[in-house]
Amino acid sequence: MDLRQARLLQAIIDQFIETALPVGSKRLLESGDFPVSSATIRSEMGELEDMGFLEQPHVSAGRIPTVKGYRVYVKEFMEPSRNERAVRTRFETLREQYFRHKDQERVYEAVALLSNMIPNVSFATIPHRERVYYLGLASAMQQPEFLANPSMVSGVVEVLEKRLADLVDKIELNDTVQYFIGDQHLCQQFSSCSMLVTKYRVRDQVGAVGVLGPMRMDYGYNTVALEMVAGLIRD
Repeated sequence: MDLRQARLLQAIIDQFIETALPVGSKRLLESGDFPVSSATIRSEMGELEDMGFLEQPHVSAGRIPTVKGYRVYVKEFMEPSRNERAVRTRFETLREQYFRHKDQERVYEAVALLSNMIPNVSFATIPHRERVYYLGLASAMQQPEFLANPSMVSGVVEVLEKRLADLVDKIELNDTVQYFIGDQHLCQQFSSCSMLVTKYRVRDQVGAVGVLGPMRMDYGYNTVALEMVAGLIRD
């Protein structure tokens, strides 16, 4: 196969990949890449067919690549896609979606881990989303304080479902555990509760992870558990 035949084979395969239609001499001439006659192109295509690089689906059709043609194309002629910029843009979009999903997944798993360690509510703000994810409500509601005061339970549930994201957003977070014990200024519905909260960072996102429960909680245990889980997210 000489240089012109190689360029011709590459052009035929490029066009076939793009259109999925047999490629004829007319279309190759219209591309302007081959300053020769239509007869010359047809002759060269015939030789490429004889060499096993092309085949003709039926008599009146153009040529399409054979297995041998694709193999030599990949090995010898393939160049970066003309749509490389679009490919890279698409990749970057999907890459960011992938990492956002992983960021969120990491926090979900950390909250689940914390929930399995404590008999209280564990929560965290979710990266890239204006919401708070929490677990452990059913376990926390079994505490004597909540069992004895259903109205307190309904208030806590209301805040968890509707206002916790706004509440946490008002806190000036840092890397140490902060304690809000019966803090009416923070939230009236939490006046009989305690909330422990600290900061985490995932890539470029800063969020909060914390514990909510009755004031009669094991602060030492919950503090260590929270610090360990927050450290897990930060790592």
